[in-house]
Amino acid sequence: MRKLSTLLFFLSFIVANAQKKANTSIGENEKLVYTASYNMSGLLTNLAQVTMQTTRVNTGKSNYLRLKCNAATYSKWDSFFKIRDVYEAYVNPSNLKPYLYKRDINEGGYIKKEKYVYSYKKGTIKATMQKKKEPNTKTLKMGSNTYDVVSTLYHIRNMDIEKAPVGTNQKITILFDRKPQTAYLKLLGKETINTKTMGSKECYKIAVNNNTLKGTNKNIVYLTADANKVPVLIKFSIPAGTGQLTLTQASGLKN
Repeated sequence: MRKLSTLLFFLSFIVANAQKKANTSIGENEKLVYTASYNMSGLLTNLAQVTMQTTRVNTGKSNYLRLKCNAATYSKWDSFFKIRDVYEAYVNPSNLKPYLYKRDINEGGYIKKEKYVYSYKKGTIKATMQKKKEPNTKTLKMGSNTYDVVSTLYHIRNMDIEKAPVGTNQKITILFDRKPQTAYLKLLGKETINTKTMGSKECYKIAVNNNTLKGTNKNIVYLTADANKVPVLIKFSIPAGTGQLTLTQASGLKN
């Protein structure tokens, strides 16, 4: 449980190098709540809650869709290992293209802040990171399909997954800790998942393989096989252990 950000990094891998198509899946008042469970001494134990929300933001000059993710351990676990993480991205509501990313994490006293500002005219990202010392800023080159951790979580749901044949294995890239990371996404087919909030749902079963993660086809994301493509179950296997995220609440869906 040392770094919940590693889990979010895993989630971000599921976006492929697709063109920025019109947003048909993500609503403006969506809220998804998950229970994060971790395998402790052979038992899957509920440790934290992860909440993902979308809201419309008007700055006076532009309109954005704010994608916000909060992760917090349940109070009974705070004395053992307290997590209070906030991730958010501001994207174009029409095509989900990111313009600003912020990350503020506090995990067992480990504190770090991060900020990306996208410049599409220059083809660069101004990336600032701060731990205990003064902020450090780098200017990074931006590829045609560069995303941060948060915006990738929503781009996957706006892709035409239904057109991909079973067995498709695709190379993908994501910017994490100001470094490009590579992973491989594999569509394993479909599986029916029983959910607390949505009942029995047919889902796309997607494996994510990368050197940071553990095992082959051990990290699995289940997305509802409908227009919303909601992640209802996520199983992860990282060097620190195994666990899963289970959807417990869903509201404000677009379709």
